[in-house]
Amino acid sequence: MSKNVGSGKPQRYIQPSLLMALSMGSSYGYELIQTIGEYGFLRGDAPPGMVYRHLRQMDEEGLVLSRWDSRGDGPAKRVYSITPEGREILEAWVLHMERQRDALDGFILRYRRKK
Repeated sequence: MSKNVGSGKPQRYIQPSLLMALSMGSSYGYELIQTIGEYGFLRGDAPPGMVYRHLRQMDEEGLVLSRWDSRGDGPAKRVYSITPEGREILEAWVLHMERQRDALDGFILRYRRKK
């Protein structure tokens, strides 16, 4: 099998994964890194630098809000929550993924029928 088969860039799904996780409730970076790994786009934990870069960018774009939480022991944590604009972008991602799924299903069906 060719080395390039299935070698898409899973990091392109970091943004929708973060938005999906935040649609379930507010969270902080380390927890998000662990959560988005469960969605199946990445092998293992997401690279922290990449996750925080996406969170900062989404904060600047108004897709998420961040605030400092200093409750509890230890240092303050930046907590993120999704905005209405972030929910709209998540919906757009889901529609995009549904179109991709349908195209892939059609391709696979044609291939299987050919055999």
